[in-house]
Amino acid sequence: MVVVVGDAAAWQSGPVQRWRGVDEVPPGWGRCVVTVGVFDGVHLGHQQIITRAVATAAELDVPAVVLTFDPHPSEVVRPGSHPAMLTSPRYKAELIDGLGVDVMAVQPFTSEFSRLAPDAFVHAVLVEHLHACAVVVGENFRFGRKAAGDVDTLAELGPRFGFATEGVALVRQDGIVYSSTFVRSCVAAGDVATAAQTLGRPHRVEGVVVRGDRRGRRLGYPTANLETARFTAVPADGVYAGYLVRGSERLPTAISIGTNPTFEGRTRRVEGYVLDVEEASLDLYGDHVGFDVVARIRDVHRFDSVEELTASMGADVATVRTLLR
Repeated sequence: MVVVVGDAAAWQSGPVQRWRGVDEVPPGWGRCVVTVGVFDGVHLGHQQIITRAVATAAELDVPAVVLTFDPHPSEVVRPGSHPAMLTSPRYKAELIDGLGVDVMAVQPFTSEFSRLAPDAFVHAVLVEHLHACAVVVGENFRFGRKAAGDVDTLAELGPRFGFATEGVALVRQDGIVYSSTFVRSCVAAGDVATAAQTLGRPHRVEGVVVRGDRRGRRLGYPTANLETARFTAVPADGVYAGYLVRGSERLPTAISIGTNPTFEGRTRRVEGYVLDVEEASLDLYGDHVGFDVVARIRDVHRFDSVEELTASMGADVATVRTLLR
């Protein structure tokens, strides 16, 4: 938290401040360390960049600021190209908060903002508004109109405006660069284990629990049907082991993603059966929850009878119980 004393800004650790863009920088704001990026997924590469910014800020005894954007810049620059989103805005904020930052500023990314030349972005955003004394970004960071700016641009402009620049090396494993694009490809393929390795945690699918066909209840496996937000990164069709997350609750769950081909379904759904919890004691309708998807069990099949489907569901639940034990 920043405490303004006269013309200088002293600060102390406390609740993370949230700003809707740099226009909400408080009066009397002093120097800070800034890291910039979309940070969708907050994967291990992002975590390395943000924690380096936090460490630099601690060394300089100034706040650490994460500057991110909404909506995703791709959708503004190339309408219709919005990538699948790995984290909802609230979950991304929660993950970034947990890395020790002092401020998270979510800058509205507009057409006008996208046209800022790199030097104009540095002057208007990093210098005039945020008063950066250091800027920490990934070594592949690009910014400004037509992504013309990079780490070298920051390093060239830094001495003129009084800030240092650090490009943090990308995280690599077995020759693969950890990136949001890579995680999206893993999720889309149903490879949630590799996605989790890159994220440092299971991939989470969030949404609001809505009423479904209630077939699961009749079959003895009542499910929570998730209505996900637009652009949510949903794993490939299949049956998965995971957890339903609601607040501090984290409950073992068998998760099904697909169209229910046994019943000639056409709508793709995300639904989960919470293990060993009485339905009456778990009223989820209307709640915002998450499914942490841990392991893929099998593909989705069309069964010839309800009895075969029920038997398979029983086997799936047993597998989930074993995997999550």
